[in-house]
Amino acid sequence: MRKTASRIVPTAGLVAMLVATLAACAGDPAAEGVAPPNAAPATSGSASGTPGESGTPSPAPSRVPDGVPDLQAGKEMARDIEVPWGLAFLPDGDALVSERDSGRVLQVPGRGGRPREVYRVPGVVASGEGGLLGLAVSPGYARDRYVYAYLTAESDNRIVRFRLGDATPEVLFDGIAKASFHNGGRIAFGPDGMLYAGTGDAGQRESSQDPRLPNGKILRLTPEGRPAPGNPTPGSPVYSLGHRNVQGLAWDERGRLFATEFGQNALDEVNLIEPGHNYGWPEVEGKGDTRGGKFTNPLVTWPTSEASPSGAAIAGNTLYVAALRGERLWTVPLHDGKTGEPRAELVGRYGRLRTVAVAPDGALWLTTSNTDGRGEVREGDDRILRYPARAETE
Repeated sequence: MRKTASRIVPTAGLVAMLVATLAACAGDPAAEGVAPPNAAPATSGSASGTPGESGTPSPAPSRVPDGVPDLQAGKEMARDIEVPWGLAFLPDGDALVSERDSGRVLQVPGRGGRPREVYRVPGVVASGEGGLLGLAVSPGYARDRYVYAYLTAESDNRIVRFRLGDATPEVLFDGIAKASFHNGGRIAFGPDGMLYAGTGDAGQRESSQDPRLPNGKILRLTPEGRPAPGNPTPGSPVYSLGHRNVQGLAWDERGRLFATEFGQNALDEVNLIEPGHNYGWPEVEGKGDTRGGKFTNPLVTWPTSEASPSGAAIAGNTLYVAALRGERLWTVPLHDGKTGEPRAELVGRYGRLRTVAVAPDGALWLTTSNTDGRGEVREGDDRILRYPARAETE
């Protein structure tokens, strides 16, 4: 039976980070490059799980594939996909892809072949940026067969899990405020076997600084949707706060978490995520006054016209960031948790880029997002692309 709590209960550690928020400003022209309508009202967070289940699966491998994807050797794996959003890999190398508006989950063969529908998530209410968003495959998939999804429902955003033959998904965490924009939506299992989720502020800017609410946060959960052991505040799912709209999560070979975040009018961000840190939104956009260390500045910023960063992935010593409004793939060198000079690749070649992920064989997969209502639709859109690790072509 699902247990529901009306709010996330804070303790002194995170409450101390609560800051006075700015009055909401009118308009938000940089929400993926388009001014959004008014936000829906905020709702409360809840965590739930199934009694008697283990909170810790076999840890996911911490090693990051060290091959260098050959960005000159792209191959189209699928086309005519309707607003692909989530992308996750099964142990055999096949990919699962979510369609935001239809609620379908497609299986794309890792060695090529026609995609096929393997599941349709019930209860998806697609509107604006909401719908069926991120996907994750259980680290213990060979044993438990679970697939996880972040979706927009009738009243909120929520995280569910299901097996591909299930009729009804199990709701693990709900009550994440929804809106027509800033829903976050990326989920991924970390090297510790815990489930991480990036949420958006849903236009309720003050929620990002409120540790009692799940919006504008990175959450860290057990596979059953409970607050993970070792979180900054015991009993709270909040791992970091002060975010505007997180849509990219990636770990390096030492287990450090990097996240991409949409800015508002000026700067998009890449952040190195530290547990309990506050990343400043809405008081700071991009780099700014840390208020004596109260806020943590990003490692990388871009003008919003050059990025609107969504998915993120790490292969070897490079962070790859898919850019929507910027219509490019950013490559960012990583050196012991620090970043080098970013370089833009594939500029304008495929239009808007939504999700990037590294397959079990080290290949880099990329999805376009031109059918989402904000792009210029090209023949074959939307498509899934694969770039092999360089060793495959040598």
